[in-house]
Amino acid sequence: MTATATTATTDGAARDGAARAGSPREAPPPAPYPTTTRPYRPGLAERLYLPLLGGLAVTMRHFLRNLFRPGSRYTIEYPEKRRDYSHRFRGHHILTTRPDGSVRCVACFLCAQACPAECIHIEAGEHPDVNIEKYPVVYEIDMLRCVFCGYCVDACPEEAIIMSNNYDMAYFNRDQTVVGKADLMKPYTFDGNLLGYRPRYPEEEAAHAAMRHEAFSLVDATRRARESQENSAAPLAPSPGAAGAPPPPASPAPGPAAAAPQPPPPAASPAP
Repeated sequence: MTATATTATTDGAARDGAARAGSPREAPPPAPYPTTTRPYRPGLAERLYLPLLGGLAVTMRHFLRNLFRPGSRYTIEYPEKRRDYSHRFRGHHILTTRPDGSVRCVACFLCAQACPAECIHIEAGEHPDVNIEKYPVVYEIDMLRCVFCGYCVDACPEEAIIMSNNYDMAYFNRDQTVVGKADLMKPYTFDGNLLGYRPRYPEEEAAHAAMRHEAFSLVDATRRARESQENSAAPLAPSPGAAGAPPPPASPAPGPAAAAPQPPPPAASPAP
């Protein structure tokens, strides 16, 4: 039974193959793109470079317009003039300082940990102020590796590092690209409107913001603020010579000696 079925299948396949071999072969469908290469033959205008006249006309049109209409220029006289960028522009970094000139950074290493490019190098030391635990002995940023993402500004809890609108970062060698603490503490500008990406807390009170930005010792600043508040709340006693002060009470006039006080009468004895 199995041998008969196998023979029948083989004979049918042989007949189908012979039928296909005898039938004419179908032609493939035409390709949607050319299958042969033909060399490009430039025309007379291209051989005479006449299409360049169109580009020269555009150049001359812009040249004459900028020459006789200075207001339509797109260029500026750099570096005398600079473009106005957004306050969230991420330019050169700035290490902020306290009123005494010391760096505000406390060497917590949060900026170095948050940096995706790992371009911040910090070496910490003990701060002489008891209110501040550490300060950065070495603070360096590799500008070639920095991607100017602003993560260091977001991670800093002391607002010790901000970014400016300064985009002049040209160096002559690789050593100049590693910017140290001394260069980062030099502010690009003293105008707050020219600073770049930095944290802002408009919801805080003005007194707390001034204390955070200006106070060197938060403990002493809090104590001074409390004392000034108590002094302003306490009423001031007028001085004796001040104008409008009430006169002192008059002393009694001298007179005859007062009679000696009489002893009180004896108490009545209770009735039997």
